[in-house]
Amino acid sequence: MTKNQDLQESVTLPGKPSPFAAECWFDDACILDMDYFVKTLAGIKAKGVRPDLIGSIITHYASKWLPDLSGEALSDQRSLISLQSSPESVTALWMRKRFFVETLVGVLPPEKDSIPCNFLLRLLRTANMVGVEPTYRAELEKRISWQLDQALLKELMIPSFSHTCGTLLDVELVIRLVKRFVNLDETAKSGAAMVKVAKLVDCYLAEAAMDAYLSLNEFAALAGAVPSHARAMDDGLYRAIDTYLKAHPGVSKQDRKSLCRLIDCRKLSPEASLHAAQNERLPVRAVIQVLFSEQNKLHRHIDWSGSFSASTRSPNPFLDAPSWSLSKREMNAMQMEIRKLKEEVLRLQSQCSSMQVQAERKEKKKAGIFKWSRNLGIMPSFRSAGVVKINEGGDGNVEYGKQTPMDMKTRLVRARATPKWRNSLS
Repeated sequence: MTKNQDLQESVTLPGKPSPFAAECWFDDACILDMDYFVKTLAGIKAKGVRPDLIGSIITHYASKWLPDLSGEALSDQRSLISLQSSPESVTALWMRKRFFVETLVGVLPPEKDSIPCNFLLRLLRTANMVGVEPTYRAELEKRISWQLDQALLKELMIPSFSHTCGTLLDVELVIRLVKRFVNLDETAKSGAAMVKVAKLVDCYLAEAAMDAYLSLNEFAALAGAVPSHARAMDDGLYRAIDTYLKAHPGVSKQDRKSLCRLIDCRKLSPEASLHAAQNERLPVRAVIQVLFSEQNKLHRHIDWSGSFSASTRSPNPFLDAPSWSLSKREMNAMQMEIRKLKEEVLRLQSQCSSMQVQAERKEKKKAGIFKWSRNLGIMPSFRSAGVVKINEGGDGNVEYGKQTPMDMKTRLVRARATPKWRNSLS
């Protein structure tokens, strides 16, 4: 019986050990050429083996030939391809890797979850490095986009091997992967998967933003590739934008505004809002929007707390009370805002009281002037000669007449010249 038959029976027969337990045999099979492996794999597929088992065979076999495709740092000296120990030239090893990757892509099972996403990303990294045909790269990108929500950040950070690209990371590749994932049918992706991809993109942007050669258009394109509803919070996006502005101090004011438009201030946490309110790299308009959003949140909390306290007094509190309770931090912030509002009301009341006292003083002063005028028998019109009440002699008759200032002066002189005590003695 040949080794090919042994491998097929070990996969299908229950009494035989699995190929994953017989690692020694698999090590021997890895030494064989690629044609032998393809024929063996075709025989296994003909037996009706599950696609996930076929995918496990492919990943195990590929990691033995190319240690770069393994997720672990292999220190095994039995690694078959090594630039230091191989007698082949660098060009021959390069062509051999290229043929190996293209062959692996050709034998991948068509099922979606048969190959792990992280292995496909490592395979795509190697494919870009050795320059495989565009059709093979397109096939890998399509398969990766099907399960992008399962990718790890370190596997997604694929370097740019193109001489025409100035960035260190292949940002355009990630943009294509994200757009492919977003454009999938709703049945092919769930809401939770979209949320995972949004977090992955924000983390990737925070790392790629430190590249001085990353253009604003590439950053905005990747950030905008994820729909806004996929981000429950915009803290990760804000951190990426702040990192980009810090690494690119020469960004114009208009470009800063365009970047800040990507952020929804309503979806920033209190910690991120506090940082944004004190961030000098943000334009003034963005800071004002953050402060305004936080003020609206606080007012809503106050309204909800008021309705919650009112619902405790209502006969049916479950109709009015909110389904959640405020945290201690939110309660402290709300109480501080209420204390500030009370202080503002007291200040306004004090100002009103002071203005009222001043108005009463003015009224009293005005009333005193009129009283002094009545005691002198003079009306308070001093600009022109007025009507003066005069008592003539002792007959008690009262006369009214138009008097000029000279007449008034003459009567005052007469009054001084003729004292009252002389009339009394007479």
